[in-house]
Amino acid sequence: MEQATLVRRNAEDQSALQPREHRENVVPLQPRSRDTALGGAFAPVELGHEDLELLAEIATGVTTEVAARRLELSARTLRRRIRNICDVLGVNTPIEAVVWAARRQLI
Repeated sequence: MEQATLVRRNAEDQSALQPREHRENVVPLQPRSRDTALGGAFAPVELGHEDLELLAEIATGVTTEVAARRLELSARTLRRRIRNICDVLGVNTPIEAVVWAARRQLI
């Protein structure tokens, strides 16, 4: 049985595989560094004290319901604020947002 492998091709590889008339439409792949994937080391991101407090609470490992009670919010409001924080930071999950804040020693 053969094993499939994923190969990431750069612009030169892609242009060599395509017919000559389509080569001008090749868009080179842009490498993503870890910093840009996690919100960017140089990207100006501002989180308020309440947002950092929320991330610190999530970092303790409690459920959203418990965190909401501790922060005196509804669970729905807490989930909405977490989603907003993730959007601002450019991350996909709350744990990525916690890691982002922890790496910058904000929590």
